[in-house]
Amino acid sequence: MTGVRAVRQDRTLVPDARRVIVKLFVPGEDDAVVRNRAGALIDRVAHLDDAETGRLLRDTFDRFGTRHRDLDGTFHHHHDLVRHRIARHQDLSPTTRLLVGAYFSHEYAVEAAALCNPSMVAHPDQTGLAAGQLRVAVSLRQIGEGHLSSIGFASAVLGPGRRLAVAERSGPLVLGQRVAVAHRRDLLAAGLAEEERDNEVTATVLDALPDRYDEATFERVLGSLPPDLLSRTNGPRTLEHLRRIDAASYATAFPADTELHQRVLWPGVPAESNGLEDARFVRFTGDSGPVYRATYTAYDGRRIASRALASGDLRRFEATPMRGPGVRNKGVALFPRTVGGRHLALCRTDGETLGLTCLDDENRWAAPVPLHAPRDSWELIQVGNCGSPVETEAGWLVLTHGVGPMRRYAIGALLLDLRRPERVLARLPGALLSPEEADRDGYVPNVVYSCGALVHDGELWLPYGAGDARVGFATVPVADLVAAMEETPPDGRAG
Repeated sequence: MTGVRAVRQDRTLVPDARRVIVKLFVPGEDDAVVRNRAGALIDRVAHLDDAETGRLLRDTFDRFGTRHRDLDGTFHHHHDLVRHRIARHQDLSPTTRLLVGAYFSHEYAVEAAALCNPSMVAHPDQTGLAAGQLRVAVSLRQIGEGHLSSIGFASAVLGPGRRLAVAERSGPLVLGQRVAVAHRRDLLAAGLAEEERDNEVTATVLDALPDRYDEATFERVLGSLPPDLLSRTNGPRTLEHLRRIDAASYATAFPADTELHQRVLWPGVPAESNGLEDARFVRFTGDSGPVYRATYTAYDGRRIASRALASGDLRRFEATPMRGPGVRNKGVALFPRTVGGRHLALCRTDGETLGLTCLDDENRWAAPVPLHAPRDSWELIQVGNCGSPVETEAGWLVLTHGVGPMRRYAIGALLLDLRRPERVLARLPGALLSPEEADRDGYVPNVVYSCGALVHDGELWLPYGAGDARVGFATVPVADLVAAMEETPPDGRAG
């Protein structure tokens, strides 16, 4: 057993069913026998008299207007999405169009089922703080009806000492709006290589594209392909693959006057249709200054995929796929800076071993070097990371998760060499944080799990999900944690 334990804070974040967004609702689209009922519903709304239409709309705004930002605009948008179902001879009034939008809308409680798996980074806004304080942004996995996950946020202030103040998460939630993105040629090339789509069409397109390009440029290049290439047997199918891989990258942005805790990152491409899970945020420092980066698991209902986020201010986010053998499973965590000129990440490609992967010249994550395999009783099922490595004077501090009997998750720690992270210097002999009676029950019992910690004023601040149902916070002095670790054998392998 280890002689050091993380100390739990009293403050806990619990799921709040009042935190709702407005989604498009199309009656009948989920029926076992597909039968679109949209046209009939619109026709019934259109036949309401003006008085009833006005009364229903006023009542809807009275009930829901204060719970959402720009509900009027949302209803307009949802009407526009289904207006092709409106009979051509029908000329709906502005009030009726809004009411149609209301009937094709519903509320969704983003965290009604669970709130878990947080990561913590320094907040973009550090104004108005006292000495010894740090404002942090906490990312959250929000789980609602149908086990659909999205990414939310909270803000908190750490210090002085072990003081913790979590800001209220009030006000209407806001979904990001799709904005133009500068696509990357190297990501498109990596996606084509991943799917083994190397032919004359893809080679011609890649040769014609600049390093960064917009949608208009992409379509112009596709439109200028020689007919003798397009007429080949694989021509049309290759164009479909090019458009699909290109569309896997997108950008979303929030209004400048929204607070961080009001922002919700929602699935934006088919690969994410069943959720965005376990975002691991890190503040990455490079030649062009600091930027927020994150990895997350996209789920489409059948398959998972590793994807990445990048943001300068946690208001505008670019989402891109990750490619290569090093990211073919859950739990990828980026290093906060390059090491020896290399972009590195922790991973768990075989499902049970913590590994280290490197980004190659073709923007693909290479096959990993194993760092730590299941060894002790509390981690015999699998080991992985609990977020990005934290840089300390002693080395890269890596929080790990281990799974033991009854699928019980606990958190441990490793120390990697600063210059050669392939070398494990030391490991904690036992768990730093384990499920206790007070916090183990929940959506998924017997779990404590984190997606990223940070160090402030010599203290490791560890946000964690308990029972996959709520979020707690724990602390431990970095010096005490490092001192409690045991050196590994000279070959640098922890197990």
